[in-house]
Amino acid sequence: MLRALTIQDFVIVDRLELDFAPGFTVLTGETGAGKSILIDAIAMVLGERGDGGAVRPGCERAELTAEFEVSRVDGLRDWVRENGLEGDYGVCLMRRSIDANGRSRAYINGRPATLQQLRQAGEFLVDIHGQHAHQSLLRGDVQRELLDGFAGSGELVRDAAIAFRDWAAARQRRRVWEENSAALVAEREDLEWKLNEFKALNFSPEEWQTLLSDHGRLAHSATLAEGTQAALSALSESEGDCLSLVSATISRLNSLTEYDPRLKETIDILDSALVQLQEAVYALRHYGEGLEVDSERLTQLEQRLSAIHGLARKHRVTPDELPRLDAELSKRYEEIVAGADTQELARQEEAAREAYLSVARELSAARREAARILAHQVTAAMQGLAMYGGKFEIAFLDLPEGNSHGLEHVEFQVAAHPELPVRPLSRVASGGELSRLSLAIQTVTSRVAQIPILIFDEVDAGIGGKVAELVGRMMRKLGAERQVMCVTHLPQVAASADHQWKVEKRSVDGKILSQVLPLERHDRVEEIARMLGGVQITDTTRKHAAEMLGL
Repeated sequence: MLRALTIQDFVIVDRLELDFAPGFTVLTGETGAGKSILIDAIAMVLGERGDGGAVRPGCERAELTAEFEVSRVDGLRDWVRENGLEGDYGVCLMRRSIDANGRSRAYINGRPATLQQLRQAGEFLVDIHGQHAHQSLLRGDVQRELLDGFAGSGELVRDAAIAFRDWAAARQRRRVWEENSAALVAEREDLEWKLNEFKALNFSPEEWQTLLSDHGRLAHSATLAEGTQAALSALSESEGDCLSLVSATISRLNSLTEYDPRLKETIDILDSALVQLQEAVYALRHYGEGLEVDSERLTQLEQRLSAIHGLARKHRVTPDELPRLDAELSKRYEEIVAGADTQELARQEEAAREAYLSVARELSAARREAARILAHQVTAAMQGLAMYGGKFEIAFLDLPEGNSHGLEHVEFQVAAHPELPVRPLSRVASGGELSRLSLAIQTVTSRVAQIPILIFDEVDAGIGGKVAELVGRMMRKLGAERQVMCVTHLPQVAASADHQWKVEKRSVDGKILSQVLPLERHDRVEEIARMLGGVQITDTTRKHAAEMLGL
């Protein structure tokens, strides 16, 4: 249930802090006092679209916060856990902030959330029936969605839509092939020629790296050999080479050690250097002997590289991208080859059609069973709304080929009186009858959906008298099962409520603001008397109001 609602700087509300109770609560007040603003605030905190126009003039932002008791709403508890939006056990706190420039921020249990997440969470908690809900109920798509929701067929509806799209795609593939077979044959031949080029080249990314390395080495083998020989000559194979000079220096210093033994340390260093120079000479000779100056191999490598570069330039890609292009061309070729078999395409189309018909027939069966139950329950609810002998039915208009919604159109039909034949709901003339039918249908479908909070925004428009009293009783009975709120102008409905709030306007510093006042019994008598008697409230009107509350 909704525990509390805080509204700040929203439309004509400066600040409201409201605590809610279980049962049936009505909101009453003069026309234009802002009764529907509370409903709008709840809708906004549940993810309804909003803009800067929702902010009270002269304020920076509107703040809306709703606290819900959710200990028995298992689906929502699972949802917040899956979305990482957990809060205190048994509580869901939802907050919405809207800036004057239209920017909106949302939070669930203190964690940032998207508007989509607010809407998803709200679907577990609240079902709002606006004052024009009966108008949307005239649309076939709304009727179908109501029936599917009542039947719990959401998964079947999704599966049928997916299967229908798959069937349509298979049918389109066959038609495209039949209509464009000549062009596709030409494309296949072109792809065959290109793929043969790739096959003849037999190229791989690993080979490309090896080719680059081998070519670089062979292309510079002469330069490497010349440099190696020059280094050997300087070190050991020319007049005055390094090895000879170092050896001579060591000999000369050895002859001087008898005069000064301290030179021995320098001689040891030179001996070490001589060994290092000799090892360098050995390494250079070994490297030079291993150098390969193979002009024929170099020519082969250059021809191979030229062929690879040529194919890459032809397809306007780099050599590194040739394998990817080869894979793409192969995939497209396989698609055309697979599609070239008209019989296979027809077989695929028929298989997709059968898969669609299978799930669509299952959906139809679920709809027809749910329609039988829904029609019975709505017909019973009509009797309680003074539509005695009235009848509600759901007709199915077959679609031979079906569509993404199934194999039939769903049509709500009604007879408001036993003397009248059932007719499509869209042809019901009386606004009062339509309002009552809407309330009956919404009440029945909401009960099955097990939404814990039901809000009705003047759905009782167009009715009065005894019918209004029956509507009030229906809502009070529903309030024993769920938390029910209703914006109403009917005293009969207001008198049936467990709780009554009065919404009124007041002027503060020249600004019109809306406030909400919980009414005690005496105050309820006055408010219901106002609703009964208008401007002049008499003792008789008050007595009548008290009697209504006594009922």
